[in-house]
Amino acid sequence: MTDRLQGKVALVTGIGSGIGQGIALRFAAEGATVLGTDISAPRAEATVALAAEAGTPISSVHPIDLTRPDDVGRYVEVARERYGRADVLVNAGAIEPHMGRVDTMDFDTQWRPTIAGEVDLVFLASQAAWPLLQASGSASVINFASVNSFRGSRAMGMVAHCAGKGAVLSMTKQLAVEGGPDGIRANTIAPGMVQTGATAAAGASTGATGAAIAARTLVGRLGVPDDIAWCAVYLASDEARWVTGANFTIDGGVTAA
Repeated sequence: MTDRLQGKVALVTGIGSGIGQGIALRFAAEGATVLGTDISAPRAEATVALAAEAGTPISSVHPIDLTRPDDVGRYVEVARERYGRADVLVNAGAIEPHMGRVDTMDFDTQWRPTIAGEVDLVFLASQAAWPLLQASGSASVINFASVNSFRGSRAMGMVAHCAGKGAVLSMTKQLAVEGGPDGIRANTIAPGMVQTGATAAAGASTGATGAAIAARTLVGRLGVPDDIAWCAVYLASDEARWVTGANFTIDGGVTAA
């Protein structure tokens, strides 16, 4: 275990799987005190068990629906009671987006849930945790944009997903502006295609689609959660104390060529 995050209190959402799980485990391995959450109690408990087995325990408050203000408030209140501050907020939780073209997407059942699951929950967690981040005096907010914040997709319709991730990118820049006077930094990571349960369920990281995306990378493979977690470690650490309002594209080089 190294100590790049030693002494830091980190709130990490979406710890039950994928990128959120990878970040929670990596942060704990780097010495952070991690308080996670997930909408799925069994998945959160499985991540807590993995951390315990590795000898780097984490805590979790679950189940929490991050699209519900009362639930978000309950999660953050636990952090306030236990620690009185938050040095890091990682908004890794998200609801699986509905993929579809503009001419076929239903507003109520597809568009709105996608925007709520990618934008609303970032706002709600950031708003609720803001006093704890202010109390830190030197805090880091890490949000997740996407390569689809910058470009569309010919492979599949994803109008709501592109809109949601574009909104997170812009919101985070404003969080950096508003947080600067209080020592709060805010940055985004824009992952390329990462192999997770969610991307597999959407058909994006498996089969012919996954193979085509892997072939477009400069390193010949899709990402894994730990590829993103290492970037998050940097942004959470004091190494990044002059880094704010920035975006880090971690995509195996897809957008470089």
